[in-house]
Amino acid sequence: MHDATDVLFILLGAIMVLAMHAGFAFLEVGTVRKKNQVNALVKIIVDFAISTIAYFFIGYSIAYGVDFFQAAPKLIDSNGYELVKFFFLLTFAAAIPAIVSGGIAERAKFNPQLIATFMLAGFIYPLFEGISWNNMFGFQSWLETTYGASFHDFAGSVVVHGVGGWIALAAVLHLGPRHGRYGKKGEIFAHPPSNIPFLALGAWILTVGWFGFNVMSAQEVGGISGLVAVNSLMAMVGGILVACLVGRNDPGFVHNGPLAGLVAICAGSDVMHPLGALVTGGIAGGLFVYAFTLTQNKWKIDDVLGVWPLHGICGLWGGVAAGIFGQQALGGLGGVSLPSQLIGTALGISIAFIGGYVVYGILKKVMGLRLSQEEEYDGADLSIHKISSTPAND
Repeated sequence: MHDATDVLFILLGAIMVLAMHAGFAFLEVGTVRKKNQVNALVKIIVDFAISTIAYFFIGYSIAYGVDFFQAAPKLIDSNGYELVKFFFLLTFAAAIPAIVSGGIAERAKFNPQLIATFMLAGFIYPLFEGISWNNMFGFQSWLETTYGASFHDFAGSVVVHGVGGWIALAAVLHLGPRHGRYGKKGEIFAHPPSNIPFLALGAWILTVGWFGFNVMSAQEVGGISGLVAVNSLMAMVGGILVACLVGRNDPGFVHNGPLAGLVAICAGSDVMHPLGALVTGGIAGGLFVYAFTLTQNKWKIDDVLGVWPLHGICGLWGGVAAGIFGQQALGGLGGVSLPSQLIGTALGISIAFIGGYVVYGILKKVMGLRLSQEEEYDGADLSIHKISSTPAND
């Protein structure tokens, strides 16, 4: 049974993570070109609405075997705790299309993305969520029996961020690069961020909300741990400093640095020593800068916000890092197994990439994913929404 204090605790967590979606929006607004800013804002808020419907009617039931097709008195047992728990976990599920949005920006059609959002929040994400956090198919029990501990992902380095990042990679590969991004002779034409202050604002909103994302993952007041908060702080700082150093003071890298560190610490934030968290975040900051540069300049994968390096690669690192720095020998609390972390992480990114590749592949064949070259040239704001971010005065 849960009392009103638990309900208020998890409700505040849900509100903090809901606010992070404004961070996703402004991070994208500040990164894309001015002619695509309106589209970024509209995508994030409509994707959230679609995610809510998909997760309420389908996804939550897949992950936890709980549905809301019952009389109202049953729904408000324990002060409606199950309802606000759904709200909290919904904000995690809705982060998946918000992550994907940044990768496919500036050239994706609107309606196919909404259909993809429904499929991702209703089916793909809840599958691995249920496996990791509800022992679906007995996977966690098997890991514990075989390797001494289950797959540990306290707040979603892999379950949320890794899954979102690897789905985004699949979507970006289907879409291809923006017109004019790469030349026929291998030239690289940069599209610099349109608004650094908006980009920084988005990063700050995400950073603040992340403490609800991580700390409130305890899901009840009795489970609160100051260790989670301090580890999140240390990983954030490590990400900032290394991204600043390796990224040579580039503001885009600097403001994504804390996000890289926070992505990586989610999994082991409840079991690491703060020094382990600092190292984990620092490595994530360096990984983001290196992977972003590699994908954009060498592999020519046009992932606009670098969501695969940020969420996919740093999320993968976070799953592994929990199995390293969570060990008692490195100052952690123990109860983790590196083989279990490797297996669980590999399963998560496999489900995400394969599921995302299938969903976007089908939509590509049936409806098409991309705006026409002319629509892309005009910008998604005018082509889709018929208005620019700052209309000229009559």
